[in-house]
Amino acid sequence: MSTADSQFELDAAREARRTRLFTRINAVDKWLQVVGLAWLTPILKAVAGDNPRAQVGEIWRQLGVPLLAIAAFLMMWATLAPTVQTSLGAIPGPAAVWEEAINLHEDAQAKAARAEQFQAQVEARNERLREAGREDQVRNVPYTGAPSYYQQIWTSITTVFFGFLIATVIAVPLGIAAGLSATANAALNPLIQIFKPVSPLAWLPIVTMIVSAVYTNNDGLFAKSFLVSAITVTLCSLWPTLINTALGVASIDKDLISVSKVLKMNTWTKITKLVLPSSLPLIFTGLRLSLGVGWMVLIAAEMLAQNPGLGKFVWDEFQNGSSSSLAKIMVAVFTIGIIGFLLDRVMYALQSLSTFSNNR
Repeated sequence: MSTADSQFELDAAREARRTRLFTRINAVDKWLQVVGLAWLTPILKAVAGDNPRAQVGEIWRQLGVPLLAIAAFLMMWATLAPTVQTSLGAIPGPAAVWEEAINLHEDAQAKAARAEQFQAQVEARNERLREAGREDQVRNVPYTGAPSYYQQIWTSITTVFFGFLIATVIAVPLGIAAGLSATANAALNPLIQIFKPVSPLAWLPIVTMIVSAVYTNNDGLFAKSFLVSAITVTLCSLWPTLINTALGVASIDKDLISVSKVLKMNTWTKITKLVLPSSLPLIFTGLRLSLGVGWMVLIAAEMLAQNPGLGKFVWDEFQNGSSSSLAKIMVAVFTIGIIGFLLDRVMYALQSLSTFSNNR
């Protein structure tokens, strides 16, 4: 074999490896966009040698500009915050808020250690009672200390998902009915237009009274404050899913509906095999909107219902009025925003996963 032929084969093999590498990068890019890390794609392409100059410009646009904007925001915040005086002192700057975030983390670790110590003492006491043959006196005593910041975050997340799931179970079937039937749409449309703009602050007293009347004790599976917050989230967050589901179902190709009639599909088969797959993108759009609305509503609901989540944390700090209260509230604000972003990314990932599977 000649030297030219050998060089040609080496070049062909190198080009094939580059092609496979770029194919993998493009495949990974779909998921990087889903999780909000699309700026990694031009870095990977630049490292792989795909027009580095163009990729540097893309890196600047996707990563450099956002970081510059964040830096400008932090500088403006640090400069202007000391000039605004409140009854609790000056507005805390970025450094004070970060310090308070560390304090909340350390406080959460200390509370977790105290809870573990308490449970260990209870277990030791119960073990001594068992050894003494006094089984009737063995008790599992719950820890009643104040919840940590992380426990309050978890309470808010579980509450919003509980309300969101109830809203989904209600909204999707009603949306399918409204999309398939003009009569059902005519019946539901006035109710949607009336109740969709209602504020959670208007729903909350009604929900509180109904839950208090029906749920007469706190010995059940859920606390009253949890149910009040979750049901308020449900009432405010079901409308985007209902509307988008109805729109998605109504926009299905009429030829597909005609085919289902020719094949004599029953209602259940038509919904599961035709309606839901065709309308899934709009349904997921509604679910993303509903979850975002639910998360915003939850904070206000927890403040008034005293559900031990982030809303109650903000309200307690506002009522506390200590020198660190403002910084703690701002930590909660950033926490709420970051969790809201992550919840949206989760729903977007599920939406993209269903879309990718439909495209295969």
